[in-house]
Amino acid sequence: MMADARRTNRVGCGQYRQDPETPLPGDLGMIASVTSDAAIEVRGLRKVYGDIEAVRGIDFTVRRGEIFGLLGPNGAGKTTTVEVLEGYRDASAGDVCVLGYDPARRERALRERVGIVLQSCGVYRHVSVREVLTHWAGLYPHPRDVQEVIELTGLGEKADARTRQLSGGQLRRLDLALALIGDPELIFLDEPTTGFDPAARRSAWNTIRSLKALGKTVLLTTHYLDEAQELCDRVAIIKGGEIIAEGAPSELGVGGEIRYKVAYRNGSGELTSQETDDPTTVLFELTRGALDRGERLEELSVTRPSLEDVYLELTADE
Repeated sequence: MMADARRTNRVGCGQYRQDPETPLPGDLGMIASVTSDAAIEVRGLRKVYGDIEAVRGIDFTVRRGEIFGLLGPNGAGKTTTVEVLEGYRDASAGDVCVLGYDPARRERALRERVGIVLQSCGVYRHVSVREVLTHWAGLYPHPRDVQEVIELTGLGEKADARTRQLSGGQLRRLDLALALIGDPELIFLDEPTTGFDPAARRSAWNTIRSLKALGKTVLLTTHYLDEAQELCDRVAIIKGGEIIAEGAPSELGVGGEIRYKVAYRNGSGELTSQETDDPTTVLFELTRGALDRGERLEELSVTRPSLEDVYLELTADE
């Protein structure tokens, strides 16, 4: 019966018909069926505010069990996209499926399976961490153990402290704990480590990795490119309402080429570097020349562009 109910729900999942009063160009690109291993599927998603087209027909898929990063500068359309996926906004056109459901319908069956950490949250200031988590746990049919979530999010020493006594970083940990208490399959993390010191960020990263180890799916938005490179299996970069690049952080390149940077100190001690798509040939020529001259190539290194390098190049204004 449950399987039949889910199949019924997936028929026409999240298909948004175009409003005739706000015409949009292009095919809506409806999803014919939901991929079995997809937690999120988006096809032809558009969102219009008056004369402004914030999201312009984007497509992407988030596979179950992966950490997917949605990156982009302010105003790129990523927050609007995430809010549509969370059910806080209706799309203008396109097709959206989240765990097989249309998020715009805001069905309880979907909300029970999703956890959300917004950019800013708030809780009653005069209750303890344990009390607020216990209260939220009562809202879900199969919550995680309260003490387990407290330990998982690094709040053990503050479990009985009032929320008004928590630091900014500790409040963000509480936000994450509230998102996890229902034992969700899918977690939306919107700038989860904002305000964290370096040690707290590393601890939060370990928590997010543990979610993947538990088989959870995570959609992460962040302005920390090192965070995305460290955590995400795949990322999509959005600019001007369109996805301009998508792939694994270590493989994302510009113009379809994978570039390498070869750096070394020459015989005069000068730091020299060059970019190439063929590091093997460059290294052979450099080392052969150095051996012929009886020199050493000090501090020789071969690196690929970081996610931050690629992101800055792709999102730079022309």
